[in-house]
Amino acid sequence: MTSFIQDVIFDLQKRELNISQLTFILPSKRAGTFLKHILSEQISVTMFAPEIIAIEEFVESICDINYCTNTEALFEFYQVYSNITPKEQIESFDTFSKWGQMLLQDYNEIDRYLIHTEHIFDYLKAIKDINHWSLAEEQTDYIKNYISFWHRLKSYYNELKSELISKKKGYQGLVYREAVDALEHYIESNKTKKHIFIGFNALNKAEEIIIQELLQQDLALIYWDIDTTFINNPIHDAGLFTRNHKANWPYFKNQSLNWITNHYTSEKNIQCIGIPKNVGQVKYIGELLEELHKNQKSLQNTAVVLGDETLLMPLINSIPEQINAVNITMGLPLKSVPLASLFEELFKIHKTHSLQFYHKDVTSIMSHQFIKPLFDDGIINYADFIVTHLQETNSVVITVDKLKHLASSKAYLIDLLFTTWQNPNQAIESCFKLIQIVKKQFDLNKDRNSLGLEYLYRFNEIFNELHTLNATYQHIDSIKMLHGLYKELLKSETLDFKGEPLQGLQIMGMLESRVLDFETVIISSVNEGILPAGKSNNSFIPFDVKLENGLPTYKEKDAVYTYHFYRLLQRAKNIYIIYNTEPDVLNGGEKSRFITQLDIENIHHIQHKTVTPKVPSITNAPKVVKKTDAILTRIKEIADKGFSPSSLTNYIRNPIDFYYEKILKIASFEEVEETVAANTLGSVIHQTLEDFYKPLINKVLMKIHLEQMLANIDKTVTQHFKTLYKEGDMSKGKNLIIFEITKRYVHNFIKKELECVEAGDQIKIISLEKEVNTTLLIPELNFPVRLKGTVDRIDECNGTLRIIDYKTGKVIQSKVEIVNWEDLTTDYDKYSKSFQVLAYAYMLNTEIPFTTPVEAGIISFKNLQGDYFLKFAKKDKAGNGATKDQVISSEILDAYFIELKTLILEICNPEVDFVEKEV
Repeated sequence: MTSFIQDVIFDLQKRELNISQLTFILPSKRAGTFLKHILSEQISVTMFAPEIIAIEEFVESICDINYCTNTEALFEFYQVYSNITPKEQIESFDTFSKWGQMLLQDYNEIDRYLIHTEHIFDYLKAIKDINHWSLAEEQTDYIKNYISFWHRLKSYYNELKSELISKKKGYQGLVYREAVDALEHYIESNKTKKHIFIGFNALNKAEEIIIQELLQQDLALIYWDIDTTFINNPIHDAGLFTRNHKANWPYFKNQSLNWITNHYTSEKNIQCIGIPKNVGQVKYIGELLEELHKNQKSLQNTAVVLGDETLLMPLINSIPEQINAVNITMGLPLKSVPLASLFEELFKIHKTHSLQFYHKDVTSIMSHQFIKPLFDDGIINYADFIVTHLQETNSVVITVDKLKHLASSKAYLIDLLFTTWQNPNQAIESCFKLIQIVKKQFDLNKDRNSLGLEYLYRFNEIFNELHTLNATYQHIDSIKMLHGLYKELLKSETLDFKGEPLQGLQIMGMLESRVLDFETVIISSVNEGILPAGKSNNSFIPFDVKLENGLPTYKEKDAVYTYHFYRLLQRAKNIYIIYNTEPDVLNGGEKSRFITQLDIENIHHIQHKTVTPKVPSITNAPKVVKKTDAILTRIKEIADKGFSPSSLTNYIRNPIDFYYEKILKIASFEEVEETVAANTLGSVIHQTLEDFYKPLINKVLMKIHLEQMLANIDKTVTQHFKTLYKEGDMSKGKNLIIFEITKRYVHNFIKKELECVEAGDQIKIISLEKEVNTTLLIPELNFPVRLKGTVDRIDECNGTLRIIDYKTGKVIQSKVEIVNWEDLTTDYDKYSKSFQVLAYAYMLNTEIPFTTPVEAGIISFKNLQGDYFLKFAKKDKAGNGATKDQVISSEILDAYFIELKTLILEICNPEVDFVEKEV
């Protein structure tokens, strides 16, 4: 394949021009790199390299004005805006920047297309006057201000233009307009310089005039890259601009167009592939590259063109390992690097000027990969220490002073990170200091931290720019405004990839592909809304006004992308067009019109196919853990210390949970409780009741006792919440509701007890939170097995011993009744409560055999209706009319022991695996 650039070099050699004396002007710098490379290959003699520049640089060189950044232009514009606008109508810079950027884009377009500013601004003003009934007798202040804004557009423009030119700088359009004015002087000064324009398509009015004038003066040659198919078809958008240039430029009345080629109709392998979702596209590209590498060995003439440039990172991660020569021209967006998340978090906490910081924000900063190493003093890492402290003390918020106290010798870092930024200057200074401290840390091991140092350098540049802008213009008056500006700067910055630009696979965006040719082209995201971008009118200038004044609309923008798309196809032999089959609102719509157009043209045979991911049939096989010698040893340790009723019911519920919790000793992650957890609420109730009833052990409950308890509920519940919920806030929100519910639970329970006492019941407290422990006689096992637990309450009511387990959740009577003993160890939901209370009864009976009637059951604080003590019962049959035996007899305990023994033998059986259950 002979590329377009090679054809240009051949033609220049035929013309016998001295190439080293030429000035090559291209659409992009990227194309210049390839041009230089091809020149070195095509020219056999030693010579000086010619001047090779992009069009923007060339235009800048014509006039004595330099480009300013978009942000700098915005600041200059605000200065002008503030001087002209009446004081009562001046908006803050933060508000202004939202529409000022758009107006600057309009000014830019007006200048690039050399529109007569008096005409267009007067026209816009007249439109707004008509729309808002300027002749009406009654006008609101809003309408008056709105109309006056449109009247001032011309003044804003003229003043901004004067201000920028006086400082020898300008936005792109202004530089182009000034370059046209300075063109005559440039030509006079460069009468012997030959300019070669290569690969242009859509030109603005300023560029057209500059190029035409140089052509007329015989100081330039221009080489178009257009195909017969496109230029001869009057409705094909790929040739729209070139057809217009050919028809309208006086130069082409006498000169031929260089060149009209005939590459597009040559035989091509074009595959159009539909793939669901964006990630599916990049994964398929990875497979495609692997196949191409296997067949071609070298991907020197292969390019991946990303329609959606946000897919760069997923694509990089999908490139096969065997492809080691890759050149990426796009650059990694700086907002995607890890350091961006740190500064984003810092701006987040400082925008509010709070004296306290939310624990998740503190944890996020202290755990950041750039911050955590700074807190290590060789003995302890204070970042970990602070995070652990937040969890252990349940601190939802924490102050700077507290953080400094915890950080000890690293308190200066806490000052830097968390002391409130009072103003933008302090914020920028703090960011500078932080970058320097992190840099010193990274300098200790430069080889390992080379990428991190690059991140730091680029962010230092951003804060330098912010510092310069703020020092020069002083428009940034809040941290919020600084944050907004920081995000705008970050959005446009990229971290360039270092590599050999001419070797291996090329990955680029659509605009980077200008002038370049490849034998194999893979284009992704060829969907409506992406390629082409579709209709958008982010402008103050209405569509019809743009048409009348020759400004570009979405029609021209679509034509630009049509040209780039078809130009990629012109010389390519293998083309893979990939689109997303799952359209959505955010990521583009249906497949692109370009694909439909290729079909309708009927020039090439297009292979259409849809690729779907290989989805293996996934069977939800339960996890199975076989009992190894180590696991069996651990089970023996647990058995010796004692199985608890809750651990046994946990096994009944799901053996895998028992394995994780008891065998592997994996504890649940302790995190800060922002809202009181259920187990905390339960513990508060347990401890409150223990405080109330403990002084009454071996005493009969009296009315006066219970009335005293009612009087002390608020104080006691508050005390236990402070102990268990630690530094958590109980004064508002859900926590306040839970606090009140807890008091209500305790109040309702004591009122129930009071009702019983007043009704004549004699309740004697025997024991509270009694720890019980018994050895189980299981001859089948050759090691000791114990059962242990804590009984919430044992009392005697009218001569009957009651074994009571408190539950803060809702329990109903049917949950403590059983018909078939076998169900006790198989159905957790129905019978776990029965299993637990019988375990307590069994252990107590083993310790001291029962001599009086015994009942065991649940007190559910969420169900204190009627008989609030829910007694265990053995029923003779299911359903209504069953006989219930509620007394814990030796027969019941014997039957229970059989099931308990069966369960423990299963846990200890080396042949029975831990098998996961669906919960």
